[in-house]
Amino acid sequence: MEIEEAIQQAKKNKQKAFNFLLNTFWDDVYGFQLKRIQNENDAEDITIQTFSKAFDKIETYNTDFKFKTWLITISKNIHIDILRKEKRSISTQISKDDEDSVFQILDETPSVEDKLITEQNLAKLLRDIKKLKPHYQEVINLRYFQELSYKEISTKLEEPINNVKVKLLRAKKLLAEIIQKN
Repeated sequence: MEIEEAIQQAKKNKQKAFNFLLNTFWDDVYGFQLKRIQNENDAEDITIQTFSKAFDKIETYNTDFKFKTWLITISKNIHIDILRKEKRSISTQISKDDEDSVFQILDETPSVEDKLITEQNLAKLLRDIKKLKPHYQEVINLRYFQELSYKEISTKLEEPINNVKVKLLRAKKLLAEIIQKN
C-alpha cells in the first residue's frame, strides 16, 4: 500500500489504512519526541496522542504537505500544550494536607483470572504480556481479559477512544514481536 492510498483509505475510516500509517510513521514520530524530551514513556505517550489526534482529524490533512511533516507538527504542538499545562500546574501551591497524606501503592498481586489460568499456552501468553510496559498490559487486560468495549476502556482510563485504539494497536504489535522472538 502506498502512503497516498493509505491516507485516502484512512479518510474512509479503513482500519487497515490506519494500521499501515501507524506502522510506517511510528518510529519517525517517536524518535522525534525521544530526541526532544529524552524520556521513553513520555515520548511514547505523546506519540500515541499524536496518532490519535491525526486519525481523528485525518480529513483535514492537506496533501500539499508531507504526511510525516503533518504528524511531526501535531506531535510538536501536543508537547507544547503539555509543557504549558505543567507550567500552570507548577504555580499551584501544594497544601500541607496533601504533603502529609498517605498514598496507596498499587497491589500487583496476581488476579483471580491469573490464578485460574493453568493451561500452558495461556500462561506463556501472560508471561509475554507481562514483558510489555504497564500501560500496554492494562489496555490488553481491559480489552481481552475483562472484555470491555473501547468506550468502557476510554471511560475507565479517562482517555479519548482514539488514544485507546492506538494504544491497543501498538500493544498488539509489540506483543506479536515478543511472541515471534520466542
